[in-house]
Amino acid sequence: MPATFTLTDDLFAPEVIADPYTYFGALREIEPVHRNDRFGLWLVTGYEELVWILRHHELFSSAVIKRVAAPPYPPVDAADLPLFDEIREFRANQLVEQDRPEHLHQRGVVHGYFTPKAMERWRPFVRAAVAEILDGVHAGGTMEVLTELAAPLPVRIIAEMMGVPYEDRDRLRAMADGILYINRGEPHRLRPLVDAVRGIVDYASPLVKERIVEPGTDFISVLAEGESRGVFDRRQVLVNTGLLLFAGHETTMNLICNGLLAFIRNPGQWERLRADPGGMARLATEECLRYDPPVKSTQRIAAEDVEIAGRTIRGGEPLRWIMAAANRDPAVFSDPDTFDIGRQPNPHLSFGSGIHYCLGATLARIEGQEVFRGLAERFSRFELATDRIEYQPSLQFRSVKSLPVRWSA
Repeated sequence: MPATFTLTDDLFAPEVIADPYTYFGALREIEPVHRNDRFGLWLVTGYEELVWILRHHELFSSAVIKRVAAPPYPPVDAADLPLFDEIREFRANQLVEQDRPEHLHQRGVVHGYFTPKAMERWRPFVRAAVAEILDGVHAGGTMEVLTELAAPLPVRIIAEMMGVPYEDRDRLRAMADGILYINRGEPHRLRPLVDAVRGIVDYASPLVKERIVEPGTDFISVLAEGESRGVFDRRQVLVNTGLLLFAGHETTMNLICNGLLAFIRNPGQWERLRADPGGMARLATEECLRYDPPVKSTQRIAAEDVEIAGRTIRGGEPLRWIMAAANRDPAVFSDPDTFDIGRQPNPHLSFGSGIHYCLGATLARIEGQEVFRGLAERFSRFELATDRIEYQPSLQFRSVKSLPVRWSA
């Protein structure tokens, strides 16, 4: 721990947003299960403690939005507060906000679509999409990674998964960009967010009606089948279509940006990848996921009194487990603050574990592997085209505001 380090209780302090690893790492060493009174929640930072929680899912509820009526933070414009209820309803109907038995039934509908074998069939499409995007930026010498690569790639893939017309791709990306305001800190963020939520619902409604009558093999057809079976209602089908658009967009964007930034700051590791892009892409992606994960933390509510690491979390109290801290726990990872793309084993927790293990984990891995492989095959080195990297003020996501780079071909 740096000599000048001070343990603040402000989880949105600029230094915590910029460098969560120093802050939560110090907290992990001091008290791996810690009560933050300022935000009224428990913070779990130790690997062992986090794994224990994941293995005892029955003790922790995922229905956070339904059960915690906290106002938006950072604060929003007062005139926009009535819009917050609409966002709460949208999020409360998402699959990730459900407990068993509803979660088991709903996940059972979509699980088959996301199996590793099924997702692996998308690799050629992902590889071609990466190549097409890089063809478009290769001649320039500079690139805004976030807007020119990390954002358009997942939307292109999600559009194909949803079975929407090619010409609607730009419209879908605009809605995806709007939904990202769920992870922003601007006071006006509820307006573009609500517009995007309404937009995806309006856009998907006629598609769902079509799939009910004439189902296909796309993801909307899978959700529509769930409605036909009585597992989802229509609102849940539409909301979970939006969930695919948001979750698949945000996490892949962060993986690409955070991973490339780690390579820029560790040029020796970039050379290791360049020496064998096809052979090292898988391990490199896993280390990117561990070292600077797309999702920093996830929230739950204790379903009953629970004792962890000598601390008692009372039933009804919220907790937030910090994967970013657990992924650098020295009890599990040697030299945890070192970016090492040859790291094996690498049991990171960036996709969670157990019944709530991320459905899109295999797809995210494929996207990361193909992006890092594609970049390493084309470019000898990258450097930042800015003196400062800034992050969105979020407890949940690790999202850069921009990532301008220069390269040598």
